[in-house]
Amino acid sequence: MRKGIAVSPGVSVGTAYCIHEIFVNPDTRRLEENQVREELTRFERARDQAASELRALSKKVSSQVGEQEAAIFQAHETILHDPAFTSKVRSCIADDHLAAPAALHRVLDEYSSLFARTRDEYIKERLADVRDVIVRLSGHLSEVLQPDSTDLPGPLVLIASELLPSHVMVLGERQMAGIVTQSGGRTSHAAILARSRGVPAVSGVRGILRQIKTGDRVIVDGRDGVVIVGPDAETESAYRKVEREFVHLKDQLAENRDQDAVTADGEPIELLANVNSLSDTDAAVAMGASGVGLFRTEYLYLTHRDVPDEEEQFQAYCQVIEHSPSRCVTIRTLDLGGDKTVPYFGHDREANPFMGWRSIRLSFEHPDFFATQLRAIHRAAAVADADCDVRLLFPMITILEEMRRLRRIVRRLLRDMQAQGIPTRPIPLGMMLEVPAAAVSIDALLGEVDFVSIGSNDLVQYLMAADRDNPKVNHLCQPLSPAVLRVLSQVIASCRRAGKPVTLCGEMAGMPRGFVLLHGMGLRSFSMSPAQVPVIKDLAKQLSQEKTEAILQRALELKTVGEINRFMRTQFAELAPNLKMLDTQ
Repeated sequence: MRKGIAVSPGVSVGTAYCIHEIFVNPDTRRLEENQVREELTRFERARDQAASELRALSKKVSSQVGEQEAAIFQAHETILHDPAFTSKVRSCIADDHLAAPAALHRVLDEYSSLFARTRDEYIKERLADVRDVIVRLSGHLSEVLQPDSTDLPGPLVLIASELLPSHVMVLGERQMAGIVTQSGGRTSHAAILARSRGVPAVSGVRGILRQIKTGDRVIVDGRDGVVIVGPDAETESAYRKVEREFVHLKDQLAENRDQDAVTADGEPIELLANVNSLSDTDAAVAMGASGVGLFRTEYLYLTHRDVPDEEEQFQAYCQVIEHSPSRCVTIRTLDLGGDKTVPYFGHDREANPFMGWRSIRLSFEHPDFFATQLRAIHRAAAVADADCDVRLLFPMITILEEMRRLRRIVRRLLRDMQAQGIPTRPIPLGMMLEVPAAAVSIDALLGEVDFVSIGSNDLVQYLMAADRDNPKVNHLCQPLSPAVLRVLSQVIASCRRAGKPVTLCGEMAGMPRGFVLLHGMGLRSFSMSPAQVPVIKDLAKQLSQEKTEAILQRALELKTVGEINRFMRTQFAELAPNLKMLDTQ
């Protein structure tokens, strides 16, 4: 039994499916003598394909982003043709009779050991470039790097060091019964994906990939953050009973998809969905969301082989708008940086990447790149039906000057598009409130925005000065901490006084305990993972304004996270005993 962080509720029993960072159990069997020449030819062919791909990438990135950003791919091509690198791989194949993927694996290990001994940070960072080149070569050597899941019995539990957006692309629509990761917390990619798919998940289970292999039996308890490898028959039987109860409850809740979201007072509330892709949008419809409150456009970039051009983006935005519930969608501009990076912005390490060159700051520094996205969004909004509600959201706004600058950029863009005869229409412009400075000065900012979306994931880590994905400090990133509740209460009150629509689109919106307190603050618009919509819709029916305001006032009097959690656990059990299985913190 291993303990981690409970990040998505429920229980599942299944077969482990392990994803390692680059290679999954590379085949180390020795080649026959007559196979060596063919394997060398296969490596050379993969190298030529990778080089051609890198040249095309460099050209495309240079025209869309900039020459400096394209230089990363030129550097990768240099590594690809480096005599020392290629001779090492060829030697492993010709002399040691290793298959090309295993040869690349060995060479990567050699470089990793070599780079680890140097104190020069610049040289250490070049290892990331070598890894990228090897990943690209591996992709051309084999279209499928992961073990074939079709031969594995029963539902699958995904085990990974961390779940990256690129893994999501590889997995596609493959159904997973559970997810376990070695790193990350409640707001990691793995946690967000698990909740969006409604599957149990546990993160922060250190070393799990050393203790489990593909095909092992595994239990995931997303309520208590427990993972059990190789359970005995009695343990498996007990957890299967809980798993059936969990599935039955989810099926029951899904039946409310066509019901309006209202409280016990009969007051309507808005339950929106956070989406990364078209498939998430379809899930939002299936779960009964009333619209898309946050379309994370960066996933278009994170899962793209290079950089999506304006036409690709335009088509993607049109599809999401057309498929969104009620055709209501808030589109957030690129939120890259921090833990979400693309190769054409390089591997340069920042001491504090979450507080550095990311999000809207990156967009400001690449105006042509930014303009391409803004044009695609405005074109998609213009061709949508008149009854479509399309909004534009800017992330990580810190100061008033940024919103004023963005309004000027959008005005100029619309004038240019109109001069070119491209149809446009004005759409509401909003800010993502996730920086404490913006929360403190919210009253000044409200004059420059049409709406506000609170990004609680980043707001919490910035308030607590703790990286939410750092296992040494992520215990501080608690959305129900006294400081967070006070700041949220003040921001929501300011927005309501100014008559500006406000939504909370962080993971806190889909947490039952968080939802109760946010409702008590007067918030009436929530955006969450699609799978959480039926849960929150059922919970809302059991709440009244008088009740949640009283709970909030008592919670604000408490002085520690532990006190608030204990209090909310008791309150939730009384408010919604039928949902107790889905209550995690």
